Amino acid sequence: MVHKVTVAVSTLNQWALDFEGNMARILQSILEAKDMGASYRTGPELEVCGYSCEDHFRESDTFLHSWETLLEIMMSPFCENMLVDVGMPVMHHNVAYNCRVAFFNRKLLLIRPKMAMCDDGNYRETRWFTAWTKALKTEEYLLPLLITQHTGQQTVPFGDAVIETRDTCIGYEICEELWNVSSKHIDMSLSGVEIIVNGSASYMELRKAHITADLIRNASFKAGGAYLFSNLRGCDGQRVYFNGCSTIALNGELLARSQQFALQDVEVTLATIDLEDIRAHRISQRSRCITAAKAAAYPRIRCDFEMSTRSDIFITSTPPLHYTSHTVEEEIALGPACWLWDYLRRSGQGGFFLPLSGGVDSSSSATIVYSMCRQVVHAVQHGDAQVLYDIRKILADTDYTPDNAASLCSRLLVTCYMGSVNSSKETRSRAAQLASQLGSYHIEISIDLAVNALLGIFNVVTGLTPVFRTQGGCARQNLALQNIQSRIRMVLAYVFAQLMLWVRNRPGGLLVLGSANVDESLRGYLTKYDCSSADINPIGGIAKSDLRRFLVYAKERYNLSALESIIQAPPTAELEPLQENGQLLQTDEQDMGMSYAELSEYGRLRKQSFCGPYSMFCKLVATWKGDLSPKEVADKCMQRVIALTIIDLITGLSFIVPTGVGNLRQLMMRLLNCSPLTLLLQSMKDLLAMSCFCHMTLVLNAPYI
Repeated sequence: MVHKVTVAVSTLNQWALDFEGNMARILQSILEAKDMGASYRTGPELEVCGYSCEDHFRESDTFLHSWETLLEIMMSPFCENMLVDVGMPVMHHNVAYNCRVAFFNRKLLLIRPKMAMCDDGNYRETRWFTAWTKALKTEEYLLPLLITQHTGQQTVPFGDAVIETRDTCIGYEICEELWNVSSKHIDMSLSGVEIIVNGSASYMELRKAHITADLIRNASFKAGGAYLFSNLRGCDGQRVYFNGCSTIALNGELLARSQQFALQDVEVTLATIDLEDIRAHRISQRSRCITAAKAAAYPRIRCDFEMSTRSDIFITSTPPLHYTSHTVEEEIALGPACWLWDYLRRSGQGGFFLPLSGGVDSSSSATIVYSMCRQVVHAVQHGDAQVLYDIRKILADTDYTPDNAASLCSRLLVTCYMGSVNSSKETRSRAAQLASQLGSYHIEISIDLAVNALLGIFNVVTGLTPVFRTQGGCARQNLALQNIQSRIRMVLAYVFAQLMLWVRNRPGGLLVLGSANVDESLRGYLTKYDCSSADINPIGGIAKSDLRRFLVYAKERYNLSALESIIQAPPTAELEPLQENGQLLQTDEQDMGMSYAELSEYGRLRKQSFCGPYSMFCKLVATWKGDLSPKEVADKCMQRVIALTIIDLITGLSFIVPTGVGNLRQLMMRLLNCSPLTLLLQSMKDLLAMSCFCHMTLVLNAPYI
């Protein structure tokens, strides 16, 4: 006997609280799945309202509009004779739950609440939702009046149950339940569930795309059966990029997988599965059969529907899929670019403004915008009407059709070299060459006039003029003169971002792009309210070493020869006077007292391995034993102790010392026979520059920042 079913998973680019737009994308996915022969369609987590509604989940309006949207979907002729489930919030007995809602031919079958919340990384689900803890139990849910009026149905089972059709059985996990140590797919498979469905909102992290695929593959292998994983894709208004990769697996093999990065709002992925393959796989595992014979039974909700057809003997089952994951360089090129596109088209702004210094960081931000332009052109050339509509709306030009990335970049990206008396000819030249190759609208300005005006005001009030340390000034004067330049650049960036489209006879304004990497944010090597304080920062979650690798990739992939000199140049803020011969006196690594390679290692240990300063010291003593003595390692580690907080920089350095820091110092001093003053003074470098994060920083290493 042959029982083949065609199932569909949906990858959707939803938007928080965009009920009308979200509904249109859900209906489009249902229609596409139906046209391609699927008898069952599932979608991402909270797809009806959008995942990132945050505190709007505490508003009754969000629940009401979700039910209104669900009603429109249920009543659509697209859904006739097709089993469908969607993700939405549901309030039951005055408790908010994150749910899957399944229906067939205008009848609600089951509301299945999420049973394991996620609070790791950037997730904060328990702030808004509660996990359903009544395993294998259901309760009657009294449906809203608007549903009853249109369907005649008054109640629906709510809880931990599965759906039984004429030919198979379907059970649900929701996102975190796949990752959880007590995943429900094992129990469901032992109870005879053959198709496990998971609606997810999993975001992108560098070098992590394989983890989800491995979990899905292993779940379907160990439990036997089909695993359907639907994920969001894109930016729905928050700091993360949901990375697609909706997947269908069978008995440990991946059969189908959607794209990780794309501008496409709706992507439907199908596979045809032979249910007999599931049964043969399971019955061949004797230990599984013995365990299943004594497993607890799930409540089953009957659905009078046969997912397979009588002619399915002529249908070919989907063969295993062999795919290659993106390299980290490709992930940086594509992920942040897609995030920028979503943020731009939904912000109502007309492009980006980027202070382009000619260094690795700002050049990376500029190159990511260029990558975005390449993807927009590619999508338009392949007939994506939504992308064409969006780009015309952004540019306020209803007749425009992009045909190459450079010409589009000239309309979307304004780059500005903000030079000063401390800037070198080399950085000015590198910025101009890169802007020319990218096609950006490039301008050059001098900030000296504004800096001198501010110092003039200070002189009028105090009668004093600060000077750099190379000119005899103290550390406070030197730092203040650097910070003035940095902050003036931020102010000018926003002035030009608001007015440059006016200059170019276009409506709207520009989003200011930041270019502070994650290493510098962890170190505190930036000025509060400088150019790191932007509207959005596409590289805020990326290490300097990865950005260099990305630029090497982009130089070859995008034919940007100007990147070669940028990659080779030493990183510098150019805030202190140049030497008499015009050469650099200041470099970032000298200022920080450590290399970027060392800084990246500190970041991984502190944020990914959760090492405190002493644990970090113990690990690095072994790692760096061939290059540094234990005392040198300790000195560097203490520079990274940012638990001390400066509360007064004017009347002397006063510190609040959190519990444990003193004991840590004593322990390290005993180990190294070093005085407290030495360690304290060495750690002060880290405290002179306090962090200020951008309003919106793309997170690509979730535990990292």
